[in-house]
Amino acid sequence: MIRHWLTLAAIALPLQAQAASDWQLVWSDEFNDPAIDASKWSFDVDCWGGGNNERQCYSDRPDNARIENGALVITALRENVTGPALPANQRKDPSKPGDLVKRDFSSARLTTHGKAAWRYGRVEVRASLPQGQGTWPAIWMLPEASTYGRWAASGEIDILEAVNLGVPCKGCPGGKEDTILGTLHFGKPWPGNAHKGEEVHRPAVLSGFHTYTIEWQPDQIVWQFDGETYAVRKREEWFTSGSNASGAPFDQPFHLILNLAFGGGLAESRGLKGISNTNFPKRFLIDWVRVWQKPEMTASTAPGGPAGSE
Repeated sequence: MIRHWLTLAAIALPLQAQAASDWQLVWSDEFNDPAIDASKWSFDVDCWGGGNNERQCYSDRPDNARIENGALVITALRENVTGPALPANQRKDPSKPGDLVKRDFSSARLTTHGKAAWRYGRVEVRASLPQGQGTWPAIWMLPEASTYGRWAASGEIDILEAVNLGVPCKGCPGGKEDTILGTLHFGKPWPGNAHKGEEVHRPAVLSGFHTYTIEWQPDQIVWQFDGETYAVRKREEWFTSGSNASGAPFDQPFHLILNLAFGGGLAESRGLKGISNTNFPKRFLIDWVRVWQKPEMTASTAPGGPAGSE
């Protein structure tokens, strides 16, 4: 208990900007333990490809996700792997793997689904992104429950996506791909889904760790890169076929996802096109994850207790 409070104090005290605006730390993972905290994270294990024709199988092996030197390291490997063709929630019996498929790459996808979710707040992730044609790291959120219907009627919040970083790019300031994306998905169930987002060049992304943030409030969602705002979406810009309520579908608890995909529609349609099999492994490093809320934002959920409880 003493260690817990010292840790929170060490995190919170230097962050004067959050304190000044009444943000309170409600959940975090500093990745200082020797192993991934199973009370905070689960693994998706499948080769589905996210509906995007991605080329990896996701596993729960340490080869694909582990703690190293105080950081979560998600690693994409070039190797022959076999796994479930569909995610658990699409199989007849979620406890069984069902049909199996083979892939040429493996990686990992971690989620807080069923363990922690939040409605509104400031979500910050400090990370270092992999590079190369076909790489697709993502920091994003999905609804804890499909309150307004199947994707994308219940929404999706993409805090950070980037594809093909570092490959030659004529339109990029330094001649290398340096684009980051922040996007909302909403509207009707696929294929009637809609989205709004921003893509911006940030050459700094090609080196070292940077902080990717959303400030999600009832009337707007703001995206930041290292504390600088680069996108704002207003409540009037989104909707759902599942409700006429103001703010829907982004008025429900959402959980967090960290993953490194390889290939897929977005990555393979851009940059040099397709994928590159060279320079493996690809490593997506996450230094820490922190979730803040204001006192009036009380709709966080965490099964078994309030968000942030230990």
